[in-house]
Amino acid sequence: MKFDTTTVRLILAIAEEGSISRAADKLNLAVAAASRRVSDLEEQLGAKLFQRVPHGAEITESGAKLIEYVRQIDNLIDRMEGDAQALNHGLEGRIIIGAPKAVVIQFLAREIAGIQRKYPRIALKIVEENSKIVQQLLRDKVIDVGIYEKKSGFLDLDKCAYREDRLVLVYSRAHFEFGNGPVGIDDVLDLPIVSLGKGSAVLSAVERAYRSRGRLFPDNLTVNGFDTMLAMVRHGLGVGFMPPDVLQSFHPEASLASVELDGDWSRRSYVLSCVEGHAQEQTLRNVVAELLAGA
Repeated sequence: MKFDTTTVRLILAIAEEGSISRAADKLNLAVAAASRRVSDLEEQLGAKLFQRVPHGAEITESGAKLIEYVRQIDNLIDRMEGDAQALNHGLEGRIIIGAPKAVVIQFLAREIAGIQRKYPRIALKIVEENSKIVQQLLRDKVIDVGIYEKKSGFLDLDKCAYREDRLVLVYSRAHFEFGNGPVGIDDVLDLPIVSLGKGSAVLSAVERAYRSRGRLFPDNLTVNGFDTMLAMVRHGLGVGFMPPDVLQSFHPEASLASVELDGDWSRRSYVLSCVEGHAQEQTLRNVVAELLAGA
């Protein structure tokens, strides 16, 4: 059945105007062409939609019943055109973003809230993993956007500078004592250290610091999250390393303290990479642009 958008809108216009000629003029069609469209559709349906009268066209009983379906088709066409336009302009779609917990807490949660306000029809899913796994997910195209620590990078993908942070040493006042000044790596080499596990940027930073002194990090006490790290530190099982904003997000009690670290090893740079294929291209571009806006 030939039921194109022009014919749909012509039928509705005739019903509204009560005239084929006025409807044709409204849609910039020749009257003969409009009349032929109506005749062809009536022939396909096997029913008369309009009765020709001296001053126009009146809708028939059959036409009155069938025109409700035509209106539904017109509404679907409008929705389809609207959705297509939204997709073409990157106003809707689904983007999966992978990032470490520190990035989510310090930067990404706030940025996603801004993206949702600007693009309410874009669905964003967050996969929280360490830098190594984020890159593996990017490589396998499980996620669309990946944020990971630059020095942990092993993927051959374009990288955009994203954000920077730093680590501080966190300790229990009841079990350890430090001065007010920055603590150097030599001051912590022989201390018990609670670290995040394999693949994390924190562990990589600590391992690099130990290697700079010709030492191998013992890696005796590793955990999967900053909350678990704080639980261990709280009981004096060791000291920990985390960004100060992450520490504050846990609202630490007065018995926990932090001190600045000396040296570049404690400073971290994050990069952003994306892979095309699954997500709508313009939607991906819009989300990446928003994420990089404050970089």
